[in-house]
Amino acid sequence: MTRFRAACLIAGLGVACAATSATAEPRAYQLFGAESVGSAHFPEAIGTYAKGCGAGLVELPETGPTWQAMRLSRNRNWGHPATIAFIERLSRFAATQPGWSGLYVGDISQPRGGPMLSGHASHQIGLDADIWMLPPKSVHLSRSEREKISSVSVRSADQRHVTGAWTPQHEAILKAAAQDPAVDRIFVTAPAKIAMCAKRRPGDDAWLQKIRPLYGHNYHFHVRMKCPPGSDACVTQRPTVNELSKGGSGCDETLTWWVTDYLNPPKGPSKPGPKVRGPKDYTLADLPNECRAVLAAQ
Repeated sequence: MTRFRAACLIAGLGVACAATSATAEPRAYQLFGAESVGSAHFPEAIGTYAKGCGAGLVELPETGPTWQAMRLSRNRNWGHPATIAFIERLSRFAATQPGWSGLYVGDISQPRGGPMLSGHASHQIGLDADIWMLPPKSVHLSRSEREKISSVSVRSADQRHVTGAWTPQHEAILKAAAQDPAVDRIFVTAPAKIAMCAKRRPGDDAWLQKIRPLYGHNYHFHVRMKCPPGSDACVTQRPTVNELSKGGSGCDETLTWWVTDYLNPPKGPSKPGPKVRGPKDYTLADLPNECRAVLAAQ
């Protein structure tokens, strides 16, 4: 029994915490997107990265010695304390790299996690964080400047190579992130992983296998944290990275696929598959029962 299920029983909130008919409920993204502050609970990641919520999430300060949260109007700079602590220590390392004064941090989670009003399918439990590829020249941008500035793509237009924007500093920061024991995996554009694999040395497999190629990650890299201690309702992603790469580096034919067959899918008629319900379709009934208590908390 998780903390939240026990709390619901003790408080007599069985009805509020129980799942109800999905047809009678508004969409979960509307409910969670309307919350402006975290819940007053013990920090806990609840559910899966793409179907859950976050209790007791804390706000990454908008500006720190070696970081700035970007796009503040979105109010997505909230995360589990383990995620916030990771961002702070990675930013300190980034600030030691030539040309970098720290990190520009994109979306983490909404104040109480859950499905988002726009964008991500994941980022729902406070354990995902997007880090911009743009090297910060300053961590003293105004709120207005943070709305207007854009990141930089490190992927070529043909999607097969890195551009001149990709630097040894990017690799060093990604390596430091992957070597952090709290990190489960990192998503990045395939050409960036290919570039890192080209420089692979003995002993690199342990961190390279955490870095996974994925489309849409050329302007930022996406760090996914492990379920932290105390989050009994957090569901570890399967398969794990170790299972995906069988203990290797991931520098194999599965990586090459992203810049060959993936870009040239076979032509011909294809039967559309069944429609899959996504985060925009979820109601509270689709999320773990504990999320009702998270949403209802003052």
